[in-house]
Amino acid sequence: MLEVNSDQSIGQLLRSTLDEHSLSMRKLSELTDIDTSTISRIINDKRKATLDHLEKFSSVLAIPLAKLLEADGYSVIPEKKSSSEYDATIEQLVNTSDLLSTKLSLAQVESQLADYEDYAKTTEGKQRILYEFTEKLKAAGGIGPFADQMKKLFTRFKTQKGNTRELAIIGSALLYFIVPVDVIPDYLFAVGYLDDAVAVQIASNVLVKKS
Repeated sequence: MLEVNSDQSIGQLLRSTLDEHSLSMRKLSELTDIDTSTISRIINDKRKATLDHLEKFSSVLAIPLAKLLEADGYSVIPEKKSSSEYDATIEQLVNTSDLLSTKLSLAQVESQLADYEDYAKTTEGKQRILYEFTEKLKAAGGIGPFADQMKKLFTRFKTQKGNTRELAIIGSALLYFIVPVDVIPDYLFAVGYLDDAVAVQIASNVLVKKS
């Protein structure tokens, strides 16, 4: 289960922020293009906000997106989490339709991974992985369970440890991380690299099933 890391619920946080800015739910609806009834249900803790909702609230109300995620009950992935906690969090996110709806579609991630499997088999794809991975990882922070998983996959790909199908699956996850075409932009680790983490989880699950 995802941890709730905020003392305030999403409804309490939004309500207090609206009060501070003297904004009504109707006005927030106009500014965010989210139906007033939906905002009311979120504020009254009768439904969970989607990532799309949270991004709009963040933009309009100047609330850090990470704070909104925590208030809505999602565990923002810290760099020092253990690998087991990290894997459990990503697994939960993979199965959390509220967060994955709209902005992050598993079907989109899986479709992109399938395309990258073929690309990973080409000379160009292999060279891109070998020459661009280190710099992209450095740009992503280079530490933490997510980085550790990526490094292990890269080492396995670089040393060609696996059969053709396994290496194509590993290559697809690495290319998803490297190529700057994401379901979610890489502007914030906790959210921007969420689809990359999900892609790694999907690829890892396939590898486990095949072993």
